[in-house]
Amino acid sequence: PGPAVAACAEAERIEELEPEAEGRPPAAPEDHWKVLFDQFDPGNTGYISTGKFRSLLESHGSNLDPHKREVLLALADSREDGQICYQDFVNLMGNKRSNSFRQAILQGNRRLSSKALLEEKGLSLSQRLIRHVAYETLPREIDRKWYYDSYTCCPPPWFMITVTLLEVAFFLYNGVSLGQFVLQVTHPRYLKNSLVYHPQLRAQAWRYLTYIFMHAGIEHLGLNVVLQLLVGVPLEMVHGATRIGLVYVAGVVAGSLAVSVADMTAPVVGSSGGVYALVSAHLANIVMNWSGMKCQFKLLRMAVALICMSMEFGRAVWLRFHPSAYPPCPHPSFVAHLGGVAVGITLGVVVLRNYEQRLQDQSLWWIFVAMYTIFVLFAVFWNIFAYTLLDLKLPPPP
Repeated sequence: PGPAVAACAEAERIEELEPEAEGRPPAAPEDHWKVLFDQFDPGNTGYISTGKFRSLLESHGSNLDPHKREVLLALADSREDGQICYQDFVNLMGNKRSNSFRQAILQGNRRLSSKALLEEKGLSLSQRLIRHVAYETLPREIDRKWYYDSYTCCPPPWFMITVTLLEVAFFLYNGVSLGQFVLQVTHPRYLKNSLVYHPQLRAQAWRYLTYIFMHAGIEHLGLNVVLQLLVGVPLEMVHGATRIGLVYVAGVVAGSLAVSVADMTAPVVGSSGGVYALVSAHLANIVMNWSGMKCQFKLLRMAVALICMSMEFGRAVWLRFHPSAYPPCPHPSFVAHLGGVAVGITLGVVVLRNYEQRLQDQSLWWIFVAMYTIFVLFAVFWNIFAYTLLDLKLPPPP
């Protein structure tokens, strides 16, 4: 039979295998794609031609988002060997993007012909919000389109919102208990809280994390909350709670450990370690992808963000060396900010630069994970042995 007859036969086989559904169906399970793949690979070679893949895709094009269909067609045209392996087939049809997928698109010989996502009209409020988040966080148009089509708000950005609400709740509770909301840290009973990291109580491991729920005052809490909501929530919407939570918690732990090594007599409070990790990663990602980032007024906004971060850091430095309200213990340290920045420009940048790519496939990821692990182990041994060896005089426990 001629090519047209063969193509029609293939389309009929596909239609018989695909269940009818109204609207856009969810991604099919892998075993279904295996059955479909075998129809085009009778010799069980593990490969099908891009021509067959293209026929399959075109016959199912009405069930796919238009942006996603263009991307997959571009992939079919970009394969130089004329074949697609089974795993790539499953990844693509199941909406799982791999490094080979991205490289095939970027190096393909077919340009995506549709207009930019920013130019589309008639979008609802929620669609405009998703589009705005895509342009705020992703440097590539193809990634922005993929995110726009794939995002379902399920689950919502719960991590950053939950952490922020907990921080506000603990602050209000402490404010009522101490009778003070501005510069709470100057209250004589402030350090008695079991959440604060105190060098004399460093054996209580939970304090290396729970100190984020204590803030020096409403001015300290206010800036951290604003940055968490304006930067952290959009990043979590794009990259997910697991990845953003990992960067945030890594920044928090690195902050308290950095204080225990570099400012050994000082306590630590506030979520600045985690906040600075996220903001530093986001700003570094913008700088590294300057031409691709299409967020409005990016230079002005970067300047404002840096000014706010510098003012907050300056406030922390001033407070650290201000006469203490509970001598001989000094006021909380500012070194946690620096620990957060270090995490942001290493682990954080790798996370943000690899949207929907497997981090374990990135060599830089493992390099920075190894560096972070070495630092944590060094800080643990430092906390166990250095305080005794240096015969350091610590402030009494609160």
